[in-house]
Amino acid sequence: MSDAPPMIAYARVAKTFGGGRIKAVDGVSLSVARGEFLAIVGGSGSGKTTLLRLANRLIDADAGSIAIEGADVRSTDPIVLRRRIGTVFQAGALFPHLTVAGNIGITPKLLGWPAAKIAARVDELLDLVRLDRAQHRGRFPHELSGGQRQRVGVARALAAKPSIVLMDEPFGALDPLTRDALGDDFRALHDRLGLTTMLITHDITEALLLADRIAVMRAGQLIAQGAAAELAHSTDPYVAELLQTPRRQAKRLGELLPRDAGT
Repeated sequence: MSDAPPMIAYARVAKTFGGGRIKAVDGVSLSVARGEFLAIVGGSGSGKTTLLRLANRLIDADAGSIAIEGADVRSTDPIVLRRRIGTVFQAGALFPHLTVAGNIGITPKLLGWPAAKIAARVDELLDLVRLDRAQHRGRFPHELSGGQRQRVGVARALAAKPSIVLMDEPFGALDPLTRDALGDDFRALHDRLGLTTMLITHDITEALLLADRIAVMRAGQLIAQGAAAELAHSTDPYVAELLQTPRRQAKRLGELLPRDAGT
């Protein structure tokens, strides 16, 4: 077994808002191993997005500690930290005044990469996220579909070759077919590039299909974690209710769809 520290480690982390009235994250301890794909699920207000934003210091914790590759995030300049970590937001969150190439190349540019190296990296990443270079390089975000914007968002997150990618509801605003395809494509990229990924989602089905391990949050607390088979044996009522959703959907679909529709 490796003695290497977790890629991301939360220890008794707490964060409040509203002068301490709202406990967004309440004493959470959680680790993400190198190469792991972790999904954090929970309803609105469960604290999952706050937990993600604490990792790259978009906000700072009130208590506890967070380490990235063994180093306390408080010892790192937040801007430097964010340039080391790829982040994918919901609906892409692209810069509207920049082209696709400009969006993808923004972090390498800020890091001082030479123009030729940035251009080569942009082309490499467009291939990686399955966007035609000639057609998309010079387009602006408003000229792209939702799925294309998200692919550009993934490419931008990977531009500076980070080992960690944080994803905040990245596929939630997409139509089902695009969402499914993008999820599968990113999981393949995660495996191919050896990434460590933390995905925030409210969709337990998405978490089950994509992640190696799932952490369940409720009211700011981590109430369960484990692989799908381990969560299935949880005695927590909320976890059981959460897992019933895909089971109910599968049962209803089985009743509605003819078994031999393709014959």
